[in-house]
Amino acid sequence: MSTHTEPAVVAGIDGSSVSLGALRWAARAAARYGAPLNLVYAVGAPIDFGPGLGVVAFDNQAMRADGEAVCAAGEKLAREITGEVEISTVVVDPAPAPTLIERSRDARMVVVGTHGYGALGRGLLGSVSTALARHAHCPVAVIPETYAEHEDERAGLPVVVGVDGSARGAEAVEIAFEEACRRGVALVAVTTWSEFFRYVSRSEMQEQARAVQAESLAGYGERYPDVPVTHVVAEERPARRLLREADGAQLVVVGSHGRGGFAGMTLGSTGQAVLHSVSVPLIIARQRI
Repeated sequence: MSTHTEPAVVAGIDGSSVSLGALRWAARAAARYGAPLNLVYAVGAPIDFGPGLGVVAFDNQAMRADGEAVCAAGEKLAREITGEVEISTVVVDPAPAPTLIERSRDARMVVVGTHGYGALGRGLLGSVSTALARHAHCPVAVIPETYAEHEDERAGLPVVVGVDGSARGAEAVEIAFEEACRRGVALVAVTTWSEFFRYVSRSEMQEQARAVQAESLAGYGERYPDVPVTHVVAEERPARRLLREADGAQLVVVGSHGRGGFAGMTLGSTGQAVLHSVSVPLIIARQRI
């Protein structure tokens, strides 16, 4: 029995190339954190998390055998990447979304893949990533299908974080600084604003946004002196600017809910748009409950 006291990095796998990319990312994350890695294969039918959840009838024994094979292959791959990291695997009967949401209660982070074809083209893990973004009890990392082939060339690029002054935004800032520090790269802090429904001048709104960002980042320079920070404060839709900055980054971090009208870092709008469009890994800051 394991005696590891660090919360595990949990990776949802299904044997697809998408989930293998997520597994590789999760293995490297576990190694950086010094945390165990838990690989989870959920047999249940790929249905969305919500009321009336059930498992569609199918050949459970065959599916469990497939899951065991996928887990064995995944563990072998993860060991090649992580070296001394503690790795465990599990095959469970319920569907992926509720399984991973439940396991997120005790996890450091949950990692899944997404097809990256936009909201209309999501497959199994795309729908699971959406459910986790809304319901998980820890940060959620979503790894695009196309990222694995470009991961090495992006290794020295910065981490991008959406900063809006909200509680979830503060959690995103905390995560982003830690990730940048562990990776030895710079941080790009992005705060956007809009003139809609506001009755002050653009210059005043720009200064208010600068103040929000400065307050949100206060103290981090002392805690992370080796992390250079680039400040971006602009009149623009937040998702559009985050996606533009993501083109030159290796990771984007956003809060699951934001302040709405000011910087718009909400899952229903910005987070959702970034989740289904970003071409690099995305971490969504979720509050532990």
